[in-house]
Amino acid sequence: MTRLTVLGICGSPRPGNSEFLLDKALDAAHEVDPVAVECLRYTVRGKKMAPCLSCFRCGELGGECVIKDSFQEARDLWLRADVVIYSVPVYHMGLPGQLKCFIDRLGNSLFGRYRHLFPPGVDSLPRHLKVIAGIAQGVHLCSGQEHALTDIVNHALLMQCVPVTGDMWESYIGAAGWTANDIERAALSKQFEEGRQNAELLVKAARDVGRRATETALVLRAGVLARESLLKTDPTYLPLLERVRVAEVSR
Repeated sequence: MTRLTVLGICGSPRPGNSEFLLDKALDAAHEVDPVAVECLRYTVRGKKMAPCLSCFRCGELGGECVIKDSFQEARDLWLRADVVIYSVPVYHMGLPGQLKCFIDRLGNSLFGRYRHLFPPGVDSLPRHLKVIAGIAQGVHLCSGQEHALTDIVNHALLMQCVPVTGDMWESYIGAAGWTANDIERAALSKQFEEGRQNAELLVKAARDVGRRATETALVLRAGVLARESLLKTDPTYLPLLERVRVAEVSR
């Protein structure tokens, strides 16, 4: 079986609940196939992630952003991954600023990175077909979890990727839950140890997200290998094929 890379991105600027849920998702992802699945972890905590300047220099520089900070490291991991699982706290009914800055710059810079694949004057993105999934938690019950997850789904679609959710009924568009009005960093891990239903259901949803995203990526990988001769005739699939070939060589 080919090597599959699962990247977990924690979008919280502090350690705690989002990391706890991300670890549960990555554990489940690895359990799908401990030999074939490689799990990587990245956090925005302590990183410098400036906002996009909309200068469009990345279009002239082959996709390289003029701002040199933690973006380049996160971008390279994202490009390497077959699965990306985002685990985020809810900020103002949406994504935390650090993660949003990364997503904004990623989207713009990849237009420049892959411009050579398309005819002159055509701005488009290749079909990465990464599997992308989301986990969101907030202090309050209805405080924007589904808005944050919708941002992740929209990000997946814009990046020509495949959004995947967990299992019903706990997961509609991703794993979502709350800390029962507890602002402590270890609120969810403590509540899970105590057997609190809200935490147990959220952990189950996070694990389901990790497992289903990984399973879907394995299915997609098999399809790419089976239809490689067809896909290589379309330049929009070249980055996907390159990623798969690297995984095949390194297995």
